[in-house]
Amino acid sequence: MKLKVMVVDDSALYRQLVKNVLRNLAEVEVIGLACTGKEALEKIPELQPDLLTLDVQMPDMNGLELLREIKRRRLPVKAIMISSLTAQGAQVTTDALLAGAFDFIQKPNSPDANSNRLQLEALLADKISAFQQSRSVSMPTRIANNALSRPVESLSVDAQSVRASALRHEPKSGRMEAVLIGTSTGGPLALRELIPKLPADLGVPVFVVQHMPPKYTQSLAARIGEVSQIAVHEAVHGMKVEANHVYIAPGGLHMGIQLIGGKPVIRTSEEPPEHNCRPSVDFTFRAACSVYAGNLLGVILTGMGRDGTEGCRMIKQLGGKVLAQHPDGCIVYGMPKVVVEEQLADRVVPIDKMASWIIRIVDRSRH
Repeated sequence: MKLKVMVVDDSALYRQLVKNVLRNLAEVEVIGLACTGKEALEKIPELQPDLLTLDVQMPDMNGLELLREIKRRRLPVKAIMISSLTAQGAQVTTDALLAGAFDFIQKPNSPDANSNRLQLEALLADKISAFQQSRSVSMPTRIANNALSRPVESLSVDAQSVRASALRHEPKSGRMEAVLIGTSTGGPLALRELIPKLPADLGVPVFVVQHMPPKYTQSLAARIGEVSQIAVHEAVHGMKVEANHVYIAPGGLHMGIQLIGGKPVIRTSEEPPEHNCRPSVDFTFRAACSVYAGNLLGVILTGMGRDGTEGCRMIKQLGGKVLAQHPDGCIVYGMPKVVVEEQLADRVVPIDKMASWIIRIVDRSRH
């Protein structure tokens, strides 16, 4: 059965462009158009779309306001936000993600119209594929809420190199020195659930990699910080790492950690994307392993793909622990699923219990 999509945009030109692009996707049927949020609200009960492509900025009722009204009326439809790359657009889009939007894309802005169309088609195809995957969540058959990891018989060459580097820094054996969190699609909502539950005296730094482009991570850090006890920052190159602070990787840059004068410092990088992502979860997890060895707790939340799997493998090989989000709360059960299927997760945890497990593991290791 084809995915029923309604296009909502106040620009007639962009409505037609999105409609034409969606028509090229075999699994999609465009069932309606709306030029205002209010018009969309009237049409949803009649047309019953599965998904909206929703312009963020509209005059009468913007995308965020429409999304909140959909939620208030409990209408069974999800939305992919279409955002312009402006500070205001980034803030509204972040708020929409925290209000339950499935995901977002940026409007391509090349001077070449054909290039814009091709880029828009690729972006929408990717997000719609993730949405289809989200509707067919399945739990791996070999999963239980206990230790799942296989004994690691040998380290990869890369992991051996990292271990050698880490051991030179004389880590405090057995003590968790940092928490690493990786996530993608659905991540803002999961982070909004998790981070505010962390105490101001957690005792270790928390590094977060959320797949996002520039501008959006700054808005995300600000919004989550407003409701959290623990300090939340968008990471900046050269920033000193301190316990009881959360560092969110800046959109469009990898986030590394390096010891300078014996103290950990944030190092951002424009190295090539990994898994088509920058920031990449694996990049940050590797960097953390080189500083903290196995004294790490890795956490993989909702998201599509396998970014973070090799980073979790390295954490396990060095003696650390890994938690994976339970599928029931995942917008897309992709990244945690791979970690579980490869038997790298020590425990599979619902998102509403994830913070308490992090606190428990950190506390036990330090006392």
